[in-house]
Formats: sequence, structure tokens, C-alpha cells
Amino acid sequence: MAKSKPVNFYYRIEALAWHAFVGGLGALKLEHASSLGANVLKSIGPLGSANTTALRNLRLAFPNETESWRADVAKATWASIGRMAGEFPHMAEFVNRLHKGEVTFGGQEIIERVKQTGAVYIGGHFTNWEVMSLCLAQVDPECFFTYRPANNPIIDRYIVENRRTFGLELQSAKGRQGGMALLRALGKKKTVALMNDQKYNMGLPSPLFGHKCMTADGPTRMALRFKVPLVPLCVRRIEGVRFHVQVYEPITLDYESGTDAAVQAGVDSVNRFMEARIREAPEQWFWVHRRWPKEVWREAGVM
Repeated sequence: MAKSKPVNFYYRIEALAWHAFVGGLGALKLEHASSLGANVLKSIGPLGSANTTALRNLRLAFPNETESWRADVAKATWASIGRMAGEFPHMAEFVNRLHKGEVTFGGQEIIERVKQTGAVYIGGHFTNWEVMSLCLAQVDPECFFTYRPANNPIIDRYIVENRRTFGLELQSAKGRQGGMALLRALGKKKTVALMNDQKYNMGLPSPLFGHKCMTADGPTRMALRFKVPLVPLCVRRIEGVRFHVQVYEPITLDYESGTDAAVQAGVDSVNRFMEARIREAPEQWFWVHRRWPKEVWREAGVM
């Protein structure tokens, strides 16, 4: 959990609204909460500035598609985000759905192969990415997960506790303290899991859809330092609240040289993996994040 902040009056009011929101969604059946979230977000999402970000990203990544196609993808992205919001209070239900085969999980043998000696798992913000974490936690319950904490400490506590209901016992907020926890886990031959598809200004410039963006190099550096596999995962929404999570073979790294060039090559491979998964289902990625800097948008002529 993130280091606690003082709980002020604003945080308490915000938390009351949050609990009313998730409580209402939690009172619905999973399928109904998911559909409601999709319908609400795809209606109001396109009205905000984040939709402008999504459209610029889509123009940059898919310059040969029509503006109508990009608008449809953006709207579908909002629906996907809304579904995730509706599903979050119900996440523990997905454990049973996994056991019943309504959530499928491919490549578990890769996890079984690496979890005894340590590994760095990486994923991206695709559809309901909590389902991906849930599946990983069922097979590798000692995995150490990092997360970006909510600004409101009351809401952050709710999110952390909710994740514990579906198996994420070992969680640490991003930052120096979280980074040290990851290093300690890898030093004990445990596994760690991070998201590796969003902007990180302290990272390395690396191409994504042919345009460089700052990409976190920490996962690659940790894999190289501890000489453990860098294992990517991805989740796909098949239909409604049915998902498929896939574990892929480790990304090839140059463990022997340990040079900056080896780190850069690993980061570039991570972005190639992410781009391939985005192309497979563009409407399921988190386009509303400003993945590329404004100067890249300008150079590409999308703003």
C-alpha cells in the first residue's frame, strides 16, 4: 500500500461519493454493472479533453485509417473503461469464473517454469487489466505486484483491500519504497509484476508505432540484473464479461553484456510486444493516456 497521507475533509467527501458509486455498482449483478459502466462512459467520455488525447494517439498510431474509424475506436475504448469500472466491485467473482472456464488462461506452464527461480512479469493497460492480475495471482500467489496509488488514501485503501479479495496479497505502491521491495523479492528468487506500457519520463526513448516515447526501463534492468526471465502477459475481452489471459514466452534479453545497449534493446522489445497486442484489438487499449509527448504529436501532424 502507498505511504499514508493525512485524511482531510475533501478526501472524506470524495471517498463518500466513491463508496456510493462502487456500492451501487456492487449491488447490481456483474453483467448489469459491466453494461451500465460501458453505456455511461461511452456517452460521456467523448465529451472531455481525454477524448482529444485518444484521437491524437489514434491518428499517430493509425494514420491510414479514417477519422470515423478512429472515433469508433475511441468510443469503444470508453466503453471498455466503463466496463472495467462496473466490474471492479465484483472482481472476486472472476476467481470462480476462472475455475469454471468462463475466464481462460493460456501459458500457465510458463509461470510454473519460472516462479521457483524468479521472473519479472510485465503487462499493459488492456480492457479490464485487473483480470490479468487476478489470473497471475492464482498461479503465482507469492508474486509481488506494484501499482500506482490513488491520490485519496481512503480510496486507495479500498482498492488495495478489494484486490486482496482475489489474491493480490503482496502489493506495493510505485516509488522508491516499492522499488526496494521488488529488488528484495527478486533477491529471494521471487517474482514481481509491473505494468510497462505507459509514459515514464525517467525511462528511455523507444519507438511505439514508429514514434519514440519515454518507456519505463526498470523491468528490463531488473531482469538483466538478476538474470531472470522478462515474461509478458496480455488480457483480451472476448465478449461481455468473458476474458482470455495469455502468458507469452520471455522476451529475449542479452544477459551477458549487461550494457546500456542491452537495456535499450530490451525496452525496444517490450514496446514491440505492446504494439503487436494493441494492433490485435486497438479498442481494448487505454488510448486516453498521453503516451507520446506533444512535440511528437506536432511532428506527426496530429494536433
